[in-house]
Amino acid sequence: MSDLHYLRGGAGSRPLPSIIESTLREGEQFVGADFSSEQKFRIARVLDDFGVEYLELTSPMASPRSREDCAAIAGLGLRARTLTHTRCHIDDARVAVETGVDGVDIVIGASRQLRNASHGMSVDEIIGRAEEVIPFLVESGVEVRFSTEDSMRTEVPDMLRIYQRAVELGVDRIGVADTVGVGRPREIYALVRQLTSTLDVDVEFHGHDDTGCAVANAFSAWEGGATHIDTSVLGIGERNGITSLGSWIARITVEDRDQVRGRYNLELLPEIERLIAELTGITVPFNACITGATAFSHKAGIHTKAVLTDPSAYECLDPADFGLGREILTTHRLTGWNAVRARACELGVALDEERAREVTGQVKRLADECRVEAAELDGLILAAARTAGVAR
Repeated sequence: MSDLHYLRGGAGSRPLPSIIESTLREGEQFVGADFSSEQKFRIARVLDDFGVEYLELTSPMASPRSREDCAAIAGLGLRARTLTHTRCHIDDARVAVETGVDGVDIVIGASRQLRNASHGMSVDEIIGRAEEVIPFLVESGVEVRFSTEDSMRTEVPDMLRIYQRAVELGVDRIGVADTVGVGRPREIYALVRQLTSTLDVDVEFHGHDDTGCAVANAFSAWEGGATHIDTSVLGIGERNGITSLGSWIARITVEDRDQVRGRYNLELLPEIERLIAELTGITVPFNACITGATAFSHKAGIHTKAVLTDPSAYECLDPADFGLGREILTTHRLTGWNAVRARACELGVALDEERAREVTGQVKRLADECRVEAAELDGLILAAARTAGVAR
């Protein structure tokens, strides 16, 4: 079997990766995010109710309130494990442990660009810093992830040297971060596959969406063996964000609906996205996977005919799984007589095919001239029904 095989139809025996939900860390870096403490607690609780495995929190070194909020969320008694994201620095590590989180995610830039522009350290110095910080965290009993920042622009031999030493020092997980969104799906797959086949350690993927590939890259990372995927609600984060929680859920639901439904409270997703949209002053995008206003809308006649017979003909997801419904659009020039007849049934009248086709023709002619309102369609249907003697 090819290394690039897809999992659809055969993923049932393969466990889903854990979600590291980073709305309270990466999401805080979004231009519209300025969460109060109470808002953070609300977000943490609803994501915990949804069922994410991890909550990643802003570094306690960011500000005094960040430290207080980190400790407070760690003390909420949530089912999700709490993590905080810090620099690979012993002072940061000590403060992170003091907050009471379950794990510490340490990160350091390893690409040539970040080594020059950020911290100025060589690869040997990065390894030396890891040798100082990782043993302290391991001895503290927290879960430890070590990630290079800007992994996709880091020379692979340098990355392997760094990760090999991190694994020897006892980390639970290493991280691959596509920090500026330059990674390609097959490239991500190949890198993660190389890491998982070379090192005996879990692998996390964090992908930015600068080029629109965040979800595809996250999925390719899972195919390559990644065990943890970072998300944020609506994808909010630095610049144009990271893998969206909703998009990730859509992608893995197609692969293994039963596993996803068994693990996550899917009906909470629309509420979660509305909450984050409200708190950040944005709207849920019309084309957001699952929750977008048009996600389960069907318009063209050939589509609506098939969907009325079998929704899976034009839907890879069932809106009912998310507490949503579908919409059959009828008041336009592309409408079909099956959609018109279905609307008649909703109105409590039965139109035969001939009458339904007549009404459909009327709608098309009207729609060529102006916008047709739903009430106009209903009026045409009821008039046709009266003519045929089948009105209510």
